[in-house]
Amino acid sequence: MDSSVTARFSSRWGFFMSVLGIAVGTGNIWRFPRIAAQNGGDDGAGAFLIAWLVFLFAWSIPLIMIEYVWGRRNRVGVVSTFIKEGGDRFAWMGAFVAFVATAITFFYSVVVGWCIYYLIQMVISPLPQSTDQAMAVWNDYQSGGWPLLFHAIAMGLGGLAIYKGVTSIEKVNKVLVPTLLAIVLIATVRALMLPGAWEGLVYLFTPDWAQLASPKIWIEALTQNAWDTGAGWGLFLTYAAYMSQKHNVVKSAVITAVSNNFVSLMAAMMVFSTVFAVLQTEMGMSRLEVLEIMRNSGPASTGLTFIWMPQLFARMFLGSPLAIMFFLGLTFAGFSSLIAQLELPARVFIDAGLSRPKAIGMVIGFSYLLGIPSAINLNILSNQDFVWGVALMVSGAFVAFIVIRNGVEKMRAESLSGEDGDWSVGQAWVIIVKYFIPVAAVTLLAWWLSQSVTDRWFDPFDPGSLMTLLVQWALMIGLFLSINKWIVKRMAGSTK
Repeated sequence: MDSSVTARFSSRWGFFMSVLGIAVGTGNIWRFPRIAAQNGGDDGAGAFLIAWLVFLFAWSIPLIMIEYVWGRRNRVGVVSTFIKEGGDRFAWMGAFVAFVATAITFFYSVVVGWCIYYLIQMVISPLPQSTDQAMAVWNDYQSGGWPLLFHAIAMGLGGLAIYKGVTSIEKVNKVLVPTLLAIVLIATVRALMLPGAWEGLVYLFTPDWAQLASPKIWIEALTQNAWDTGAGWGLFLTYAAYMSQKHNVVKSAVITAVSNNFVSLMAAMMVFSTVFAVLQTEMGMSRLEVLEIMRNSGPASTGLTFIWMPQLFARMFLGSPLAIMFFLGLTFAGFSSLIAQLELPARVFIDAGLSRPKAIGMVIGFSYLLGIPSAINLNILSNQDFVWGVALMVSGAFVAFIVIRNGVEKMRAESLSGEDGDWSVGQAWVIIVKYFIPVAAVTLLAWWLSQSVTDRWFDPFDPGSLMTLLVQWALMIGLFLSINKWIVKRMAGSTK
């Protein structure tokens, strides 16, 4: 048997840094501030934060616990776990969950490439002194061939990081994650010291209560929390396959998820403080003008962090070295998540009988090729972020479905009752998994779909249309259903 399959995390610290690396990534520092900006009302973005916190405790943490239990119990990848837990006829569900995480990897690697490029820019070029200069750096990069090159670099380095399995993953994350957390803390504190930063904080935390009546806020909050924490992706399940029995499930799930969301809040405070300080205080823009710029920093605000953080550092003492540290940290954040996202499909292929080198080669090759459209077109990247970000809701519902089918109370009694110094979960966890998660997934999807029938809803080539989402989901679910028996046969060696 491949030794990388039987290896375990060597220490509690290494395990915690690695699983925190799954959660803390560019989804916190790049994605969270832009999603908050996109979903803020005229009065504030606090309503989005409220919905986001609801789903931390009523979606992400319960699902992470399930993934830990499954991974530690079965010691296989996502697809084989679904077969073991749900039976042969549900192999297609596991394949869909694994594909959703992998589809996100296709464009996530492109974003990691942006991080690497900006790190190099911070080293070799002066910091931008104006919004126009910052926009020029962003636009020059996106209009050239650089995204393809740096997408390849990100994929290559990610492949090297998982080449020896959990031993190399643990060593890398022991360096990446603590460095990232220290840098984010320093940058946030400095951002809050800028004149006018308070206006950004007030906007970020002020709720526009009427927004809570919109399905879009709840959909975006749920998918962002799944993005933030990695819940329902199968990433925690994959790492938990290398988890020691002495590593506690409930404590690990709660601490990882809460720590992750705290980092997201710090990132949003940093970005919103900077934007409001620069535009409203220094340039005299109104709040509405500031919000308009935030929401149009690239398609769906994809450039928000990259355009505004260099301007923050340009206004700081020792700004250049701090900018280098920040983008080094952002690059580290990207890699800590990327290596987990690459390990997930690699482990699926290993379960199917491939050697680790061949599995990694296939994952890197296909991921690079399928990420090329997102690398050369930001509208495609925004579309893929939208389609597979919302699909995380379906992935979470599939996980809950299998647990419900097997008995939620049974899992609680066998694996979550506080053995070996771990915390125990109460009846609330059973209610959330058995009722809230499936009802929330079905209700929010139906609610959102009913609201998405716009003039262009039927156009699958419209990046934000209902049909583009349904077509892509249907294609992949249809494919996996049609080859379900073949999937079971391929995974037979790991499911005995």
